[in-house]
Amino acid sequence: MLEFEDVPELVDPVLIAAFEGWNDAGEAASSIVRHLAEVWDAELVAAFDPEDYYDFQVNRPRVSTEDGRRVLSWPTTRILVATETGFDRDVVLVQGIEPSMRWRAFSMELLELAQQLGVTTVVTIGALLADVPHTRPIPVTATAEDDAAIHRFDVEASRYEGPTGIVGVLSATASDAGLPAVSAWAAVPHYAGASPSPKATLSLLRRIESLLGVTIPHGDLEENARAWERGVDELAQSDEEVAEYVQSLEEAQDTAQLPEATGDAIAREFERYLRGRRDDDQGGR
Repeated sequence: MLEFEDVPELVDPVLIAAFEGWNDAGEAASSIVRHLAEVWDAELVAAFDPEDYYDFQVNRPRVSTEDGRRVLSWPTTRILVATETGFDRDVVLVQGIEPSMRWRAFSMELLELAQQLGVTTVVTIGALLADVPHTRPIPVTATAEDDAAIHRFDVEASRYEGPTGIVGVLSATASDAGLPAVSAWAAVPHYAGASPSPKATLSLLRRIESLLGVTIPHGDLEENARAWERGVDELAQSDEEVAEYVQSLEEAQDTAQLPEATGDAIAREFERYLRGRRDDDQGGR
């Protein structure tokens, strides 16, 4: 870890982490950290040594010109601290690219720093491509690994099984270390996931507000979300197949949200069906 600034003693800090790459459909998750860093005027305090965790043939350094001078920027993960949040907690922001190697060491080093800073809660953010319509609210699922965090944040238990990214590894490592961790994931329409999705970013931001019980400035996100939706509307209207597909997604989501689609209602319908079958059998004898 490369440290740049001395960090003052923080007040009940919460760590919020997002990573570019596999965990970041539509750049929805990484945009959250950029937004929070901007609205809270967060200060860069440390960064990971890129030599330890990144394959530069996968994530190449970038060359730019600053004040007439050529500058190399290396892929890494940065640690920022926000102390002017407007509520009674400070925030540690983790902003980076999913590392290429040594994920266990990466997660342990990050959590060691978190413990040094007095972090009491870890919030990880991700976004995935899914079969959801862009015209409806973007679904955001929040889960936790342990019972204490599940009850504290009123979220679901994590039941996902399958390949995971650094967000999943970091959440599990934090939970194993006894640090309460909650993860929020947005479902981004897969047919509109190639470009930044401010609507998904806004949904994630609102979920973070709900989880932490705080109010965060939204800036231009609401206006950008509406513009994004209008743009995808135009895309769908110009392609009949896409328009039909979006309509089918809308119908499926609307049906799933009807009161008649609840578990109790489905059970009642099934019981009614069985009774009808019995009556038919008896009448035919």
